[in-house]
Amino acid sequence: MNDSSWGAPPQAGYWGPSEQGSAQGAGPAGPAYDAQDAQHTRPMPIVPEEPAHGGDQDDDRGAARLSGPPVRDDRPSAGSYGNPSQKPQEPMPSAAPQPAAPAPKKSAGRDLGAAIGVGVGLGAVIVASLFIVKAVFVGVVAVAVVVGLWELTSRLEERKGIKAPLVPLAVGGAAMVVAGYVRGAEGAWVAVALTALAVLVWRMTEPPEGYLKDVTAGVFAAFYVPFLATFVAMMLTADDGPRRVLTFLLLTVVSDTGAYAIGWRFGKHKLAPRISPGKTREGLVGAVLFAMVGGALCLQFLIEDGTWWQGLVIGLAVAATATLGDLGESMIKRDLGIKDMGTLLPGHGGIMDRLDSLLPTAPVVWLLLVIFVGSG
Repeated sequence: MNDSSWGAPPQAGYWGPSEQGSAQGAGPAGPAYDAQDAQHTRPMPIVPEEPAHGGDQDDDRGAARLSGPPVRDDRPSAGSYGNPSQKPQEPMPSAAPQPAAPAPKKSAGRDLGAAIGVGVGLGAVIVASLFIVKAVFVGVVAVAVVVGLWELTSRLEERKGIKAPLVPLAVGGAAMVVAGYVRGAEGAWVAVALTALAVLVWRMTEPPEGYLKDVTAGVFAAFYVPFLATFVAMMLTADDGPRRVLTFLLLTVVSDTGAYAIGWRFGKHKLAPRISPGKTREGLVGAVLFAMVGGALCLQFLIEDGTWWQGLVIGLAVAATATLGDLGESMIKRDLGIKDMGTLLPGHGGIMDRLDSLLPTAPVVWLLLVIFVGSG
């Protein structure tokens, strides 16, 4: 067949001689077959099966078939044979695209009202005790240390089965804070050594199974909570001690606030997703900026003989240590499989959840203030 025959329409109801011969030869044999009727009957066209194709190939192959030369074929399709009046089925309309779900709003993750109320209340107690009677503030620090030790040792026993002796830790922790205020660094170190010895002896009254992990956790707790808190009491011993402690507290709070505000609004790049998925690099930048500005103001107007550039250095150090302290406690909580260390402070968690950034920042601020303006 030449190419010109593709465009010639066949006559209605007529097939050529060769096609009639094929139709007659294709008729079935048997008594029910009428050869004369066969001449006026069109055979069922045989539609070859096409291989199935997957993915995007289906669309490409279908488009290639439709783009060929037009061919008129009056023969009914296999689906409509025997019912010429039946119209070809219309393709089902595609489903209307569903509107995209609205992006979830950012959430603070905590009850901000309760958090602000508790924070303001704690701040009032701390400031009042700090500027009225120094000994009262030392007592507040000692109480916070004991509660923090109780939270830490309770979570260790609940989640890991580690029984760090609480009694010698609580007594020794309070003694460290008082010794740091009364006798300075020398008294603090002596109290640490005696507390570690008390932990070792106290644990000997129980069976030896788990002795090593229990005393190791006890010594770790003694250094992590009360020893670091001792530097706050040591700051207080200077002539301008209350203002030094206030600077330390303000810069830590400002650093945390900057990290939260900037990270919540602009945070996109995770800082340490395996440790604390909520912290971002943008939040760290916010912490550094807020703390440096706050440090410059505090050193210029609160600390005698302090200058703004020293405040920039202290603010940068506070942002770094506060972030590391927060990540350190997050690492502990992730290992324990908990979100908060306690539930004493609504909107905050436990005492340890507020001390996490303060504890490692205290020795750094104490040291930098001694270097810049002396021990006072």
